[in-house]
Amino acid sequence: MYLLQKVRILPINYKLSYQLFNQIQHYLLPINEQQFSTLFEIKENNNFLCEKMSDKLKPRFLEIYKELKSELLDDKAFEFTDGALKWVDKMLDYNVLGGKLNRGLSVIDSYIFLKEQKELTSAEIFETSALGWCIEWLQAYFLVLDDIMDGSHTRRGQECWFRLPEVGLIAINDGILLRNHIPRILKKHFKGKPYYVDLLELFNEVEFQTASGQMIDLITTHAGKNDLSKYSLTVHKQIVQYKTAYYSFYLPVACALLMAGENLDNHTNVKDILIDMGIYFQVQDDYLDCFGDPKVLGKIGTDIQDFKCSWLVMKALEHCNEEQKKILHENYGKSDDACAAKVKALYDDLKLKDVYKEYENNTHAKLINSIEAQPSQAVQAVLKSFLAKIYMRDK
Repeated sequence: MYLLQKVRILPINYKLSYQLFNQIQHYLLPINEQQFSTLFEIKENNNFLCEKMSDKLKPRFLEIYKELKSELLDDKAFEFTDGALKWVDKMLDYNVLGGKLNRGLSVIDSYIFLKEQKELTSAEIFETSALGWCIEWLQAYFLVLDDIMDGSHTRRGQECWFRLPEVGLIAINDGILLRNHIPRILKKHFKGKPYYVDLLELFNEVEFQTASGQMIDLITTHAGKNDLSKYSLTVHKQIVQYKTAYYSFYLPVACALLMAGENLDNHTNVKDILIDMGIYFQVQDDYLDCFGDPKVLGKIGTDIQDFKCSWLVMKALEHCNEEQKKILHENYGKSDDACAAKVKALYDDLKLKDVYKEYENNTHAKLINSIEAQPSQAVQAVLKSFLAKIYMRDK
C-alpha cells in the first residue's frame, strides 16, 4: 500500500533510479514486475515529454487564442456594434480562459506522439492549437449553461458569468454564441482539409452525447432528489461516460487522429479505452471530493451535501447492511455538516478507501493491457500519456 504513495513522487523526482524502486517494491506492495516496469515506463518516458512539450508550446497556444478571438470579432457574417464587440470580447476572456487548458493542449500532445515526436511545423502547431481551442470553447459553452442549471455561484475562482449583475440570463445566449463560434473557426481554418466534414460531425456528435449525459444527470439528481433508489453504478457510469468522457478524453485524441490522416472508424478500440479512462477519472474525482486534501484540491468537497450520484455512495449502497443503509438514507444529501460527517464515518466503516484502491489498481491493469494490445506504437504512446497524467492523481 505504501508504494502507492511513494510512486507519487515520480513526476517530481523522476531521477530516482529504477534499481532503487526494485529494492523497495517487494517490501511495500505485491505488484508484479511487469506492472511496476509499465508504471515506471509511463511516468519516465511519456509524462515528462508530454509536460515538456506542453510547457514549450503553451505560450504559442495562448497567442493563437488571441488570433482566433480577433477573427471572430471581425466575422463579416455579422455587423458588430461597439457594444457588441466589447461584450463578446469580455465574455470570451471570462469564460474560455481561466481553466487548466488540459483538453486543448492534449490535442497538441497527442498529435506529437502520432507524428512520433517529430518537430511540428508552424502550420501544424497552429492547426492543433485551433482544434484545441475549439474544445476549450465547447467546454466554456457547457460550463456557462451548466452553472445556470445548477444555480452555481463560482467557477474557476470567480463568480459564474450569469451571476454578474450586468449579465444574468443573457448568459444563455452567450452560451449559444460560444457553441456557434466553433464551426466558424473550423470553417476558416479547415474547410479545405479532407477531414473537414469529419471534424464537423465529430464536434456535433460529441456535443449531442454530452448534452444527453447532462440530461440523464439532471433528471436523475433533480427529479430523484433524496431518493437513493434512483441511483446505481449503471446510472453513474452512463452519466460519466456521456457527460464527461467523450468530450474530455476522446475528443482531443480524435481531433489529433483526424489531423494525422486517420479514419476514426478504424480506432473504435481507442475510443473505448479513452471512455474507460474518462470513467476512471470521474471515479477519482468522486473519491477525492470526500477523501482528498482540501488544501491540495483547492476546494472543500460537497458531493455528500449536494446529493451527488457519486461512485462512493453507489459502493456504499452495494456493501452496507440494512442498518447502515438507513443511516445513509437519513443523512445523504443534507446540508448539515453533522450529517455529512455521519456519511463519511459510514464510508470509513465500509472501508471504501480500500475498495477504491482495489478499483484503481484493477482499472490501471486493465487499461494497460488494452493499450498494449493496440497495434500502433504511436497510438500506445498517446494513450499511455493520458493515463500517466491521471493515474494516482491527488487533485
